[in-house]
Amino acid sequence: MTAVVAELCAVYDSSLENLRNALQAFVETGAVPDPADRVKGCFAYPELRIVNRSSTPRKTLTRAFARLNQPGTYVASIARPALFREYLVDQLEHLVRDYDVDVSVGRSSSEIPYPYVMDGSGISVGDIGTGELSRVLPSTELMHIGDEVVDGTWIVAEDGVRPLALFDALRTDFSLARLRHYTGTAPEDFQHYVLFTNYIHYVDEFIRFAIASLRSGEGPYTALSVPGGVYERGELQDAEEQIAAGTWRRHQMPAYHLMAEGRSGITLVNIGVGPANAKTICDHIAVLRPEVWLMIGHCGGLRPTQTIGDYVLAHAYLRDDHVLDDHLPIEIPIPAIAEVQTALFSAAQSVTGEDEETLKKRLRTGTVVTTDDRNWELRYTLSARRFDQSRAVAIDMESATVAAQGYRFRVPYGTLLCVSDKPLHGELKLPGQANAFYNRAISQHLRIGIETLNLLKEEGESLHSRKLRSFDEPPLR
Repeated sequence: MTAVVAELCAVYDSSLENLRNALQAFVETGAVPDPADRVKGCFAYPELRIVNRSSTPRKTLTRAFARLNQPGTYVASIARPALFREYLVDQLEHLVRDYDVDVSVGRSSSEIPYPYVMDGSGISVGDIGTGELSRVLPSTELMHIGDEVVDGTWIVAEDGVRPLALFDALRTDFSLARLRHYTGTAPEDFQHYVLFTNYIHYVDEFIRFAIASLRSGEGPYTALSVPGGVYERGELQDAEEQIAAGTWRRHQMPAYHLMAEGRSGITLVNIGVGPANAKTICDHIAVLRPEVWLMIGHCGGLRPTQTIGDYVLAHAYLRDDHVLDDHLPIEIPIPAIAEVQTALFSAAQSVTGEDEETLKKRLRTGTVVTTDDRNWELRYTLSARRFDQSRAVAIDMESATVAAQGYRFRVPYGTLLCVSDKPLHGELKLPGQANAFYNRAISQHLRIGIETLNLLKEEGESLHSRKLRSFDEPPLR
């Protein structure tokens, strides 16, 4: 399958060069591309096509992905195939081994929008307006970008062709551009194992952990990518100070990547506070097909038996975030992923050094409420009954959104929160109390998240639960 992906790369690179040459020619001389060349696909994304001739696989399959539910043709346009090389090879090898299929590469009907080829091209458009460029070159048209396949609202084409992947090329390129904008780092630096957090203090601790790991020379990690630069082993002198003074403040949700071979390292994204940011970043990271993402952050404890610094392992979510109601109705349950739950508890045991009974006294499983109201305490009487009926043990502003997005995008997910205040019981997050809490809790909490990801790496394909897949799924994970 490496040859197939190489062919995808060749088609993509050819289209990319054609588009850049056309853009340069138009800027310099006003030359307009020949419409006949565009009809032939000179600017087109490559297309991956699989024809399945059998109604059943060659053997009984236990995996939840790389499955062809019926005979027929499955098609996807592919953006940046070199970025997805290992993923594509792995998925195709599964399908070719287990089904009677033909795999081919061609040119799709979708053209690469010109804004996606300008980075690194050295082409300056000067005073030429975007409207003028869009008149003669393919541009970003929102009517062609959407999540119909993800949300199960797609319609089988008249010719019976079915989607091969959750995301097509236009949707993928849209998100890759947004990732660079929001996080300040290149899509190529994102790792397959992702931590989300809602406080800058976790970033500081992650940077300390990453630099210490690289300096030690032990473990799989090779470099640390941050907004504004990449630090490799041997380039770490004054790294912490440089990163702290760097460009991260320019970006809404800065990302930090502790990189390893095969993108098997760890990405940490500070999504800030609120469900809108949580939805946004998941919308875009999802196209990279991560193995798992976890939410680690702070929450308000809702039970009198909890104390500041206790942990909450979410096994259910009460969604009061309102940002996904039109995509995923609130009556749809968001199930816990068993492998993730087990890994989170095991990691907490390992990092704290506590036995199971001792740990259970300060790590509580239960329902987490996610609200979009930062001052929900001022309207508590309107929510108290729902909180009580849901048996909620904690409240935050991101976790249910991250979990719902994981469910929606078929990315395994989990949540481990740390109680930073108990607003219902007179323990508000005041400045002095907050500082003491941060100093005590952040390092241990982050290391539990990192250890959880290390445990999940050992799960392999079994991490991708059938719970995340419908009865009529695109084949590619």
